[in-house]
Amino acid sequence: MAHRRTIFYATAASLILPAMAVAQAPPPLPAGLSSEPAEQSERQNSTTPDLPSGLEEPSEPALPPGLALEAADKPRDTSRDARDDFALPFGLSGFAEARLGARIVDDPTQKTLSVGEVRIQLERDVETEHANFRFVGDFLYDGVAGDHSVNLEKGRGFFDLREANVVLRPVNFLDVKAGRQVLTWGVGDLYFINDLFPKDFRSFFIGRDDEYLKAPSDAVRLSAFSDIANVEFVYTPRFDADRSITGERLSYFNPALGRIAGRDAIIVADLPDAWFSDDEFAGRAYRQIGAFETALYGYAGIWKTPEGQTPLGRPFHPRLAVFGASLRGPLKGGIATAEFGHYLSRDDLAGSNPLIRNSESRLLAGYEREIATELTASAQYIVEIISDFDALAGALPAGAQTPDRVRHLVTLRLTKLMLNQNLTLSGFNFWSPNEQDGYLRLRASYKLSDALLAEVGGNIFYGADDNTFFGQFENNTNLFVGLRRNF
Repeated sequence: MAHRRTIFYATAASLILPAMAVAQAPPPLPAGLSSEPAEQSERQNSTTPDLPSGLEEPSEPALPPGLALEAADKPRDTSRDARDDFALPFGLSGFAEARLGARIVDDPTQKTLSVGEVRIQLERDVETEHANFRFVGDFLYDGVAGDHSVNLEKGRGFFDLREANVVLRPVNFLDVKAGRQVLTWGVGDLYFINDLFPKDFRSFFIGRDDEYLKAPSDAVRLSAFSDIANVEFVYTPRFDADRSITGERLSYFNPALGRIAGRDAIIVADLPDAWFSDDEFAGRAYRQIGAFETALYGYAGIWKTPEGQTPLGRPFHPRLAVFGASLRGPLKGGIATAEFGHYLSRDDLAGSNPLIRNSESRLLAGYEREIATELTASAQYIVEIISDFDALAGALPAGAQTPDRVRHLVTLRLTKLMLNQNLTLSGFNFWSPNEQDGYLRLRASYKLSDALLAEVGGNIFYGADDNTFFGQFENNTNLFVGLRRNF
């Protein structure tokens, strides 16, 4: 183990020390150059209608602010003008990154280090006359993890396959994308209603880059374009679960123990993993109506987190169906968003089984605008309403705590660009007024050069009670630093 730590800190130093030298005289970027790449659709089509950052001609809905780096369909800018003289062989691009973070709250169930890793990401795009091929893979030394064996489904080990797919265009109005890919849709900012593709909340909470919030899917996506509407259909032949909180890296509230638990009580859930039986279907139809982007959604599959429990206490993933809609467009100098989704818990349609999560409706309304020069603010109001509350309350055992029928959640994001847009300051806060808990994400990133980016940040959890969603993570509050070198 000491040998591994030596390798880790030596590699981290090799990244950080050159950056300190560059920081003494950082070359300014041209005015107006953004510190984050904008998302670009992989198919340019005038009939082709991501989240708040401006409207374009009918195009695929944008990603939430803060997730722009996860865009799966746009290769990074690897031109020599955007990088220094170093280039990878064989047409590869990517980055090397060192990241170090620690808890600032005592947690007897976890290690003090929240993140301590060196990561190298390599990607390659190959375009032919009939198909486009894409590969993205991460090689990782994780100094906090106890096991370095590779598990591609759970995102563990020294290698994580982010993308490996092919895009075919059999006819001019149809795209077919097959293989491992990162998928996203909907209009919520870091809150997902109709986006039922897998997430990685472990990475999100310990201080990894925002792109790692979205976990990859092994799926086939069909995209059809027409003047009436554009339609997407995604088929996942084997269930892709969230990389959720299990106690291995982050502590959580364990209701069976009645306390905060971590590595002393790791959650092991029954995972549906049968090919073509435990599968998922997701669909979206979207089009531009006037200045507004509209969409309808549907999903048939399985709860992404283990929202059920057997009578013997074994967690499992119940079946789930979701239908919803979204709207996004200009309003009073800013961008307004709205989204709705109804979650139908198919293994408890009556809502009377307290061991399975009840059906519920989720609604979101948001607004974003620039409030000062290079200062953008956005806010969202979200409600989650239990559908069969009376049936659930009547089925609870005596003495069990009855949940609130409605959970309210408010989010606020502030983003400030400074120093020729080389410095980005951002803060994002989740707050639930009825559960009296929240989560504050703070980030500051500075472009030392076209190739070097330094970042510091924090994940701060707070709450009045240990058994609320954000309150249970209070002991995971952490600060981190990172340095990325793009190739």
